[in-house]
Amino acid sequence: MPTGSYHSAVDVMSENAESELHEQAAINAAAPLTSANPADVRRVVLASFVGTTIEWYDFFIYGTAAALVFNKLFFPVGDDFLASMASFGSFAIGFFARPLGGIVFGHFGDRIGRKAMLVTTLIMMGVATCLIGVLPTYESIGIAAPIMLIFLRLVQGFGVGGEWGGAVLMAVEHGHSSKRGFYGSCVQMGVPAGLLLATGVFAIFSNMDEQAFLAWGWRVPFLFGVVLLAIGMFIRVQIMESPLFARVQHKKDVSPLPILDVFRHYPRNVLLAMGARFAENASFYIFSVFVLSYATEHLGLERRTVLAGVWIAAAIQTVAIPAFGILSDRIGRRPVYLCGAVFLAAFAFPFFWLVETGTVTFVWLAIVLGMMGHAAMYGPQAAFFSELFGTNVRYSGASIGYQLASPFAGGLAPMIATAMLEWSGGKSWPISLYLVATAALTIVSVWLAAETYDHDIGRDRVAEDETGRPAKCP
Repeated sequence: MPTGSYHSAVDVMSENAESELHEQAAINAAAPLTSANPADVRRVVLASFVGTTIEWYDFFIYGTAAALVFNKLFFPVGDDFLASMASFGSFAIGFFARPLGGIVFGHFGDRIGRKAMLVTTLIMMGVATCLIGVLPTYESIGIAAPIMLIFLRLVQGFGVGGEWGGAVLMAVEHGHSSKRGFYGSCVQMGVPAGLLLATGVFAIFSNMDEQAFLAWGWRVPFLFGVVLLAIGMFIRVQIMESPLFARVQHKKDVSPLPILDVFRHYPRNVLLAMGARFAENASFYIFSVFVLSYATEHLGLERRTVLAGVWIAAAIQTVAIPAFGILSDRIGRRPVYLCGAVFLAAFAFPFFWLVETGTVTFVWLAIVLGMMGHAAMYGPQAAFFSELFGTNVRYSGASIGYQLASPFAGGLAPMIATAMLEWSGGKSWPISLYLVATAALTIVSVWLAAETYDHDIGRDRVAEDETGRPAKCP
């Protein structure tokens, strides 16, 4: 796109968003957050949840296909190990686009507004997912097939990189201060809900004959994304902008370069948020993506059996995540988060012991318990990360802390696990040690972070004091 056209588009978006913000600011400028209309808050939280569910459906449908389909149709290199590595590599590439998406959408989210960015990311994710569903395979067009697949995966990653911060802030910044953990966790519910939907749809079509499934059945879950896109757009365009951001805009306290202000005032919090992500992110993709390949190809279990286990775990997570969010509103973010990380470290070896029994009940139990440990970290995470940054840079700060860790913590996890399995001759103990190492990093990071559940996020400009706790700038 020419530079002039790009700036014109940004200017139009900025003018439209600013007009809406000024109207809302006249109402919100003097009103405290605690007076937010409960019906408006519920509407915003629901919209954020639905939109996040749809975007993560798009993201997870790729992970499921990477474990079951893409190694056969897009990366037929003649060696099962290399094909799986290539397929999981394409899965990982999306994670490397997420930090860039977080930076770009965080910048405009802190300057123009949260709502405009959420609509943009939803469109980007939906279109990319539908296009994957119509891609020709390697057999049809050769090397161009995996190249186009990887490009669309990059678009997915870029979009989801900007999605999380905006969706979380819309919920957290609208809500009552005593319920931020719960409101933020409702948005986090979109992740297991998206996984639930993606795994469920894939499970339906995986019952098909293998030849038919590989020929066209796998495409339907991707094409279904267009229906979800329409639903998400209908809901998201109707919500109001965040009242806290509206106040910042009204006071003309918008940061000209949010990314620079984040690293100038919050470097420690960015690093601690990244460290807190490692155990949560790595464990999730081991328990929901790598386990599909490990259990079916290495242990010989049926595909539908393992998919059912992931589906059950995701369903339970939709209840567990808000429960842990509520608990963090009562006792603090750090205690809940730390318990999840400690549990993960203790469960790293038993997880594989249970899966390796080959007994359906034990396989399901392993996945469910692993995802419960993840939920204890993921429930309070949205509010925890949001509370580490000031309103005028919160989109950028929360997104950067969350997304910078994603490529290394989650994106590479299935590849690392696959490589370790090959290196060890099929033994799972190196993967367990890998999970313990990520848990140790998370435990240290959360231990060093400040408790934030009682912090007033309504202050427009904050920085770190000597302890790393958000404190008023002079």
